Amino acid sequence: MSVKSRQINKVLLLVALLVGGLVFLAIKVNQASTNGPLKGKTAVVYRSPSCGCCANYITYLRRAGVQVEEKLTEDMTAVKKQFGVPEELASCHTTRIENYTVEGHIPMEAIQKLLAEKPVTIAGIALPRMPSGSPGMPGAKYGTFDISEFTAAGSSSPYASL
Repeated sequence: MSVKSRQINKVLLLVALLVGGLVFLAIKVNQASTNGPLKGKTAVVYRSPSCGCCANYITYLRRAGVQVEEKLTEDMTAVKKQFGVPEELASCHTTRIENYTVEGHIPMEAIQKLLAEKPVTIAGIALPRMPSGSPGMPGAKYGTFDISEFTAAGSSSPYASL
């Protein structure tokens, strides 16, 4: 075999390995979006049509395996009132999953905890405002995310720090 033939074979082998690696990566990404920690769960996300970070959060949920229905509205105050979100815990979007309200950019670990424990005394959990580095938000994470739980009556207390 000539030197040129060996070089061509090496290039072909390298191309085959690269293509194989890309196919493997594509399969893993697809599995992550369909076999995530919340596979089979359904959520409704209420958001303003102009909110980009809300769309990012929806992508985050979908990657965790959640089937997401988006409900666009210009009146997020009414949505928060409907689901009993205390004003001081408000964020940009409101999610409903398994009869709980998940307010804001809540990390997956807190949602998993909520759905595993299924507390009957609370209406939902909230991460107020839009902290940097939280799911769907750009920037680095600074400190912990202090997530609150809230009741239908409007009282709140600490739920988790992540």
